[in-house]
Amino acid sequence: MVRVGLISDTHSTLHAEAVDVFTAEKVVAILHAGDIGNPSIPYELGAVAPVTAVLGNNDFRMPGMDLDLIARVTIEGVRFLVIHDFLDLGPIPEDVDVVVCGHTHRPRNEWHGSTLVVNPGSASQRRRQPHHSVAILEIPDDGAHVEFRLIELPT
Repeated sequence: MVRVGLISDTHSTLHAEAVDVFTAEKVVAILHAGDIGNPSIPYELGAVAPVTAVLGNNDFRMPGMDLDLIARVTIEGVRFLVIHDFLDLGPIPEDVDVVVCGHTHRPRNEWHGSTLVVNPGSASQRRRQPHHSVAILEIPDDGAHVEFRLIELPT
């Protein structure tokens, strides 16, 4: 089983609990779906695992970081597309297995045909949600469907 950490909407605040979750879960990669805020956050997460991040609507071009609005990465054969706002994507490309998005601060885990669309919620601003959250995406060794697991952080 391979685990990928999912995080979004940190808005310049990276709670230690989020880092602790990714460390304890021994994630092999972390996907940040934008609204990073502070350019140190991808570096802090990078101490746990390699990070793929995208710009959100509240982000800016960060010195030393070449982030785009959309990123693609393949992990253990699973093809990910990372974008901040799912509504900006348009039709889901056929060559994508999982879309990771943020923006709404609301967790999401739903299938669109053969593509899983997930949102880990917000790691810093819960807004109308009961908890801050991150998520783990589990990729089974046997090639079965990936599994999304939401992790609620202390508020």
